[in-house]
Amino acid sequence: MSRQNAVAARRRPTGRASRTLLRVATASAVLLCAGCEPVGAPPPTVFFAGLPVSGRLGDAQRAGFTDCVDLDAIHIRCRRHGVMVEQAGPYDAAVDLAGRNGAGGFDQLTLWNDRDNDAVFRLTAALEGAGWARCLTGNGRAGDQAIYTRQGSPVRLSMDISYWSKRRIRVIPAWNRRERRCVP
Repeated sequence: MSRQNAVAARRRPTGRASRTLLRVATASAVLLCAGCEPVGAPPPTVFFAGLPVSGRLGDAQRAGFTDCVDLDAIHIRCRRHGVMVEQAGPYDAAVDLAGRNGAGGFDQLTLWNDRDNDAVFRLTAALEGAGWARCLTGNGRAGDQAIYTRQGSPVRLSMDISYWSKRRIRVIPAWNRRERRCVP
């Protein structure tokens, strides 16, 4: 075997290496194509306590959600700091938009406090004081929620009750049926 043929043989991937390269290339293409999926129209605009719960990027930005970052190739998170709701807070608030440029809009609002994990209880106490009903999901295991509803409200609020890290409240529009529900 000539020296050139020997060098070429060392550079040529083996059958096993070729299959591995093919798998990596296929997985990469699938991930890239996931970002190419067409984004649907943004959901209808809903506000609660002056905060956007669902709608378009422009709705969020007009409400002060201007601290925006790309989460990945197909999602944007826009945040606002120092949010007060029902005289409770301050909270950090975020909306997660679909589509590289947020064209798919957002369908819920998330509230939390980085320094005080129990701060969300001030909001739930205010809700109960204002006549909101509470019901609990689950059986005391991970993923359980305290869900707050009020007749005629365009939203419901869902608080993590079995979450061990950052406790949050999600404000969810009434039309959003994908999220957990319960009856008070």
